[in-house]
Amino acid sequence: MVKEEFVQRNPLRILEKSIRGGLKPGNMAVIASPKGVGKTACLVYISTVSLMQGRHVIHVSFSSRTDHIISWYEDIFREIAKKRNLEDAMETHNEIIRNRVIMNFNQEGLVPGQVVRSLKSMIKDGNFAADLVIVDGYNLSRGNIENFKALKEFAAEMGVCIWFSASTKEGVPLLPGGVPEELKPFMEYVDVLITLSDKKDFIALQLVKDYENYTQENLHVRLDPRTLLIAEEE
Repeated sequence: MVKEEFVQRNPLRILEKSIRGGLKPGNMAVIASPKGVGKTACLVYISTVSLMQGRHVIHVSFSSRTDHIISWYEDIFREIAKKRNLEDAMETHNEIIRNRVIMNFNQEGLVPGQVVRSLKSMIKDGNFAADLVIVDGYNLSRGNIENFKALKEFAAEMGVCIWFSASTKEGVPLLPGGVPEELKPFMEYVDVLITLSDKKDFIALQLVKDYENYTQENLHVRLDPRTLLIAEEE
């Protein structure tokens, strides 16, 4: 399969259709679940497909190790190439690396606005025309709502899409509309909310917020915990 065919047929088109054509520039989406369910795999898959579409991505990680994030990208691209018999895989791989920047931050002692300033510097001073920003590993329970608001304002100002991961606690009842309690203070700035749930053999994706509408809709795509790939429901 050639890259263009994969991009046209990839299962994210179902997700994009469910949220009115996908996440629009200037908007923020959150993927929420308890730790270890699959948020990073989902974000890296979304990022990889975007890179294969020729977009530029900045991946902001609050993990202590950037090599861990690079390994996610390598593993997921390898699975895509193998499962789809991707032609010119090495050329596509090299293109992805050229169009991706990984930035690492420590949440402890993070100064408000520090992440946004670094992103703007990369885009403006570094001449890296980002289309998509991934923010992974930020602990909302210890986070500052001003940092979250600043990211939303940055997305609108720079015309980029932001996909953000949020860890939730297991066993905590959801608020009306299916919103995890930890996200309540931040929902004013969230345009799209997707939650993940472990169904043992697969990870289910559910749309909770679709811009101004709150809905609990099965997205008809699932994350395969073995391959780390998002696939259509069987």
